[in-house]
Amino acid sequence: MRKKLSLTALFTLSFLFVFAQLTLKITTVPTNTPLSANIHLASNFNNWNPGDANAILQKQENGTYQITINPPSGQLEFKFTRGSWATVEGNAEGSARPNRVLQYNGQAQTVEFSILSWEDLSGQTPQGSTAAYNVNLLSQNFFMPQLNRNRRIWIYLPPDYATSGKRYPVLYMHDAQNLFDARTSFSGEWQVDEALNRVFDEKKEGLIVIGIENGGANRVNEYAPWNNPRYGGGEGDEYAQFIVETLKPYVDANYRTQPGRQSTGIAGSSMGGLISLFAGIEYQEVFSKVGVFSPSLWFAPQTYTHVSTTGKDANMKFYLLAGQLEDNGSVVRDLEGMYNTLRSAGFGKNEIRFVTHTDGQHSEWYWAREFPAAYRWLFAKASTDVPRFLDNQKIKITQSGSMLRLKNINTTDKTTYRLFNADGTELRTETALSNNGTIDISDLKAGNYVILLYKNGEILNSQAFKVK
Repeated sequence: MRKKLSLTALFTLSFLFVFAQLTLKITTVPTNTPLSANIHLASNFNNWNPGDANAILQKQENGTYQITINPPSGQLEFKFTRGSWATVEGNAEGSARPNRVLQYNGQAQTVEFSILSWEDLSGQTPQGSTAAYNVNLLSQNFFMPQLNRNRRIWIYLPPDYATSGKRYPVLYMHDAQNLFDARTSFSGEWQVDEALNRVFDEKKEGLIVIGIENGGANRVNEYAPWNNPRYGGGEGDEYAQFIVETLKPYVDANYRTQPGRQSTGIAGSSMGGLISLFAGIEYQEVFSKVGVFSPSLWFAPQTYTHVSTTGKDANMKFYLLAGQLEDNGSVVRDLEGMYNTLRSAGFGKNEIRFVTHTDGQHSEWYWAREFPAAYRWLFAKASTDVPRFLDNQKIKITQSGSMLRLKNINTTDKTTYRLFNADGTELRTETALSNNGTIDISDLKAGNYVILLYKNGEILNSQAFKVK
């Protein structure tokens, strides 16, 4: 019986004729990839064996996978599997994808890939997971040399990333456990992936989001640039350096990013809002967009001095958000002080958007609700001068029995509204101009609600109301 050459033997034989090496590297895998899974290379060079033990990609410390082979020059066709054709990789929708094709020129090179799904796990995520198909783990253990520790990093890629060839702006965010997946979140998720997928469906705009998990017990230390005598902190400078000097260069080298400052942002909430503001001011040559959600300015009042003494080095965009129900309004008052500090430091009114809502709480549901508006403004191609407080707009909302009435609304505008209950669940998204500016709320159960008015994705006004 004639024996087939193993992949190792074939590559060894090839090495006699071709001395260059080809490295195939997988930079991201689906979040539902079993942790113990081996990833195999099945190709026209190993008789399409999906479980070849000699063709297993080696997992690296940073969470990537790679294999180095020595094929002869020519067309290489292949796919990645988890050991069988039943566990072969799929496309972005979880369906069958064509063979990968690489024209190998015989020269030493490294080629990188992303696995978008597994066919057998299509439509499946880890139990209880809500992460979208285009959320992946960039690394299970990304080394942070500035802090001498490792961290899990998530990545959201636009729906057309695998097919477009385009480069995309990048937003760096903290507390990644709470950004994409209810399964890993502490108290709800931001739904960043769902929000950006909706924006893509509407406008074909794409954004890469890099989510950095917090360090658990190290969270406060890493997110605070200065030590608080009572609560700790003081590693924020090193954490910001990690993002700027280690993580961002890696992302720019391995993904199709727009690496310039005009296309780079940083955002977070609470302590994550504090470190985002610090990093944005400290590294104005790197970031031009800063999302500051309910920042813990009380923790580090040195932040005001840092802004004042550093001043403005470049044009920036700051999105400042706080709810009036956060700590009896103190978060809003602190943020108003930061608004004034930024203005005194040289930043113009058109560079700062200060948003507050009467129903806003220190909670993931509030930040999730407001993330889309923050994204649209921060990454808009051009900013415009806007009022500091968006609750006080010319369009007024009043309640009359089972109806809400909109006053001073232009009936020619394409205005829409979104209706939420008290825990942040969205109940409706409809046009606000039906029935001459009245909205029927007779179907709502007794409780507290909030309505937000939008025009072209921008918030015009918000109003909390109660149904008895």
